[in-house]
Amino acid sequence: MVRGIIGRDMAVDLGTANTLVYVRGKGVLLDEPSVVAIDTASQEILAVGHEAKRMIGRAPDTITPIRPLRDGVIADFEACEQMLRYFIRQVHKRRYLAKPRLVICVPSGITAVEQRAVKEAGYQAGARRVYIVEEPMAAAIGAGLPVHEATGNMVVDVGGGTTEVAVISLGGIVTSLSIRTAGDDLDQAVIAWMKKEHSLLLGERTAEEIKTTVGSAFPTSVEPDAEIRGRDMVTGLPRTVTVSASEIRQAIEEPIHAIVDAVRATLDQTPPELAGDIMDRGIVLTGGGALLRGLDDRIRHETGMPVHVADEPLTSVALGAGRCVEEFEALQAVLVSDRRRY
Repeated sequence: MVRGIIGRDMAVDLGTANTLVYVRGKGVLLDEPSVVAIDTASQEILAVGHEAKRMIGRAPDTITPIRPLRDGVIADFEACEQMLRYFIRQVHKRRYLAKPRLVICVPSGITAVEQRAVKEAGYQAGARRVYIVEEPMAAAIGAGLPVHEATGNMVVDVGGGTTEVAVISLGGIVTSLSIRTAGDDLDQAVIAWMKKEHSLLLGERTAEEIKTTVGSAFPTSVEPDAEIRGRDMVTGLPRTVTVSASEIRQAIEEPIHAIVDAVRATLDQTPPELAGDIMDRGIVLTGGGALLRGLDDRIRHETGMPVHVADEPLTSVALGAGRCVEEFEALQAVLVSDRRRY
């Protein structure tokens, strides 16, 4: 009963594209886009999550949709804190006594200052204690890898703002690389390509749609075409263009190449014993980027390693952080705590 009064512990996967909240004993209860819509005049929040995302590219001057996180770190502190508070309240109804413990996932390459900003946002949003867990570690736990054993596990987490590549053994990260090239960069690459090749201006949402429907990182047996609507840069009028899957593949080649390079560079830094383990066990892909068609084949082709996509790539970081909350004592070692108390 006491635990119920104190408040349920939570894990938050604070992502550039989506924020997921896991509540102890209940699982992932919230999965919403990390977007906040603000009234320009009064600076009040009008909408958060799905509702705010629908406003991107469609809002009048009086409404500004903001993405508080860029490249995996907080770009707009106020908006991020408001968003966190809103999401926590969505799942945590009993506010009078309840101050939950919070586990927040962060990219492995963030600075101490950026890490402090994330913790501060957690405290401001009403947490009793804030713990930090590195995303690749959470992704590996969520994907069901035996992180505490003396074997090498390699995880590649392709998110919205960052791609995390890490080799994990004995409950710690042996070698890791965090690059700020991920899903958002694929969208931007599509926009730039359509502008250059077809003189067509696209919005972010359209670019994301194209990436998910016809985008691929490696030639596949089925190569669909897509009709894309945008604004003609010459006439200024709406126009429809048909593009093939191979053309979109060409458009996103540069960021895909950067992701594959990060995997190669991490393998290069891996101790030989662990590299042998990875050769046996394979590389695990998680994050929204893992759903890009042919990405596993591309990495397999370039590295010669077996590659598997996690069972639930979109939620594996949140599930891993959730495991840290469920088995707090057992997994305390993977958390980065601080001494501040309220």
